[in-house]
Amino acid sequence: MDTARSTIYNLFRGEPSTYTRFSLAQHMEGDNSQVEMKLSNSEMDDEVGNSMGGHRDPRIMKPKHSPKNICFMIVCTLLIFLIGFLIGYLSYRGRMPTREQGCSNADSVSCGTTEELLSEDDSDTTLEAAQPVLEWKQLKELLKNKFLVSSFESRIRAFSANHEAGSEGDQRLALTVYNEFKRCGLHSVWNDEHYVKLQSLGSTPNRVTLLASGTNETIENPKGYLAYSAAGQATGKLVYANYGREEDFKMLKSMNISVNGSVVIVRGGQISFAAKVANAQKVKAAAVLIYLDPADYNMPENTDVFGHVHLGTGDPYTPGFPSFNHTQFPPAQSSGLPSIPAQTITTNSARRLLSKMTGQLAPSEWKGTLSPPYNLGNDDNVQVEVEVNNVVAEKMIHNVFGVIKGLTDPEHYVVIGAQRDSWGPGAAKSAVGTSLLVEMAKALSDLVVKDGYKPRRSIVFASWSAGDFGSVGATEWLEGYLSVLHLKAFAYINLDAAVLGSQTFKASASPMLYTLLGNTLKEVSSPLDSSKTLYQKLGADSWEKQTIVPMTMDDASYAFQAFSGIPSVSFSFTNDGDTYPYFGTKEDNLSNLNSRTGNRIDDIARAAANVAGQMVLRLTHDHQLSLDFDRYNGELYSSVLKINRFAKQLKKAGLTIKWLSSARGDFDRATETLKNDILNSDLNDAEMCRAINERIMRVEYHFLSPYVSPKDTPFRHIFYGSGPHTLKSLIENLNLLNGNTLDLDMDVLRNQLALATWTIQGAANALSGDIWDIDNEF
Repeated sequence: MDTARSTIYNLFRGEPSTYTRFSLAQHMEGDNSQVEMKLSNSEMDDEVGNSMGGHRDPRIMKPKHSPKNICFMIVCTLLIFLIGFLIGYLSYRGRMPTREQGCSNADSVSCGTTEELLSEDDSDTTLEAAQPVLEWKQLKELLKNKFLVSSFESRIRAFSANHEAGSEGDQRLALTVYNEFKRCGLHSVWNDEHYVKLQSLGSTPNRVTLLASGTNETIENPKGYLAYSAAGQATGKLVYANYGREEDFKMLKSMNISVNGSVVIVRGGQISFAAKVANAQKVKAAAVLIYLDPADYNMPENTDVFGHVHLGTGDPYTPGFPSFNHTQFPPAQSSGLPSIPAQTITTNSARRLLSKMTGQLAPSEWKGTLSPPYNLGNDDNVQVEVEVNNVVAEKMIHNVFGVIKGLTDPEHYVVIGAQRDSWGPGAAKSAVGTSLLVEMAKALSDLVVKDGYKPRRSIVFASWSAGDFGSVGATEWLEGYLSVLHLKAFAYINLDAAVLGSQTFKASASPMLYTLLGNTLKEVSSPLDSSKTLYQKLGADSWEKQTIVPMTMDDASYAFQAFSGIPSVSFSFTNDGDTYPYFGTKEDNLSNLNSRTGNRIDDIARAAANVAGQMVLRLTHDHQLSLDFDRYNGELYSSVLKINRFAKQLKKAGLTIKWLSSARGDFDRATETLKNDILNSDLNDAEMCRAINERIMRVEYHFLSPYVSPKDTPFRHIFYGSGPHTLKSLIENLNLLNGNTLDLDMDVLRNQLALATWTIQGAANALSGDIWDIDNEF
């Protein structure tokens, strides 16, 4: 040991085998001096000094080491290294969990080897990598199992009540939803207030009076009403106009039946009440009566009917503006408000009026199943007076929100919403959606809190008020955050009326959500046959043809899609060959809904919850957003193909579709560029992934025409909007080239063509990425 101690002492305290010599030399080539440092061996220095003939400085010579000492040095060095390694290993192993500990819950988490858990940079990523990560298959099963214990029917029963927007019942239900969100343990729960103008029955009853043969006969003092009808009286001869569609009024014109100044009676169905009244107003009708024909609606014939006739969404007295805090705006109203009275009547009242009508017999396809012969009327001796005394009142409504915050991109979120208010019980109209909303909040929150799901993006739950009046609550919220929502919200999932029957499945959606919806249907079992998925039940590869229906203005997701440019989807389980007949009536109750679903409300609602829930999980789980931006290529191609049929007529007018076709081509190339960028990107890189996703999520927004005002023309989407800026309006104008061109304003057509071209070009440019990546040479 003495020898070892001596050896170690000499190793650490002995003289160094080399020394440092600083040589200072002035370099004359420049003004600055440099320091030259040399590390040299003493023997080499001796040789250099001798060869130069210089004086050799005296120095102390080190003792030479024997082979025995060298062996001891090597052994001791190895011993010290081995002891240090053992101490470090034991200390590290004591801090790390064993594989048995780390994988004790292997059924719910994905466990890997040590090499899989540790990255090259242990100090930055070890803790994050060691976190349990739910695999997609496990995530689906966990969500499915949570819905298995949900009692949707009991929720629907509790939420089915008469709670008209702004009423005490509506406020109580809002508080219930708020407390449910709180109990779910969401990260944040809040509400916003809006002061909106809603219309209701006045103190003087509305009245429909028959004026015939010098006598006045009161047909009805209706208890139902049409919100936002013009108030006042109107009298005119009675004319039957089938469903009140544009083609129905064209048919009347072709039969030489004048609607000008008449009271039009139409049956419900096919299009919204608002569209019926707007069409009648275009042909200068004096008033409109709407009834439910037994051929379309199987319900008691004395049923009162409620609806609204604002051809738009939101508060029609603050168009384009949010109704926050009694904000004062210049006097304004939506262009979608009718200027003529409109009123619903019972089926019994309609029978009495139709029985008094004479004139030509209606076409066979116009006939319902009432006993009168369905004459078209137009008889000056049979006139009707319509008196509407509805009143407009400002009411406070509440939207209720909750959020599960994402971990990677919390500022980006999917919104799940449902209407809360209802004129009657609203079992299907509002109670189903509200029940699904609350149960989904509970299930998804449990996934995060109890099962360790870590969503990349946030999930916002929204309970809207005044949906019965035209998505008022939702639209006011969209208007309030118009400048930021398209940068934050990347999808909207509407839960309204998700359960209307059991036999089939229908959906209206942005093309960007078709692929996500189709993939989801492949994962969810049919509620009527658990051995098959919904995808298989809907015809597999032909599911889109069987499922997708047009998105209309009375769809609760329409404002998100056409006003805000947020990809949106609505869906419902329904029955083959019919529509749900009870909306807007007191017959929309749990009993009738049970009858429509074969007493399987829980099973159908559970399937609906799985459809919506799995779409939410996909949108918040994957690195890349599940939005299929390539789908709009097909939509653009179809529209440009229709326009191209008029190429010859346009050429004669000095116009061309060359630039429109070029813009479509640029959009196609931009989608290919983005797909290549995705393939060549590391989506595990948070910043790179975020940049890719932001390009994807804004595609829908850039199809909102930037050339029209959101105040005057709120639905700016060129595919789904309403107004002269849309591709539909452009094609309708082009159709006039084949007929009487006197009805065609070429300046309007030229403007439409140019603005459509540059809206599409703008969408292509935005999708391409940075401005230096854009080639605008046609």
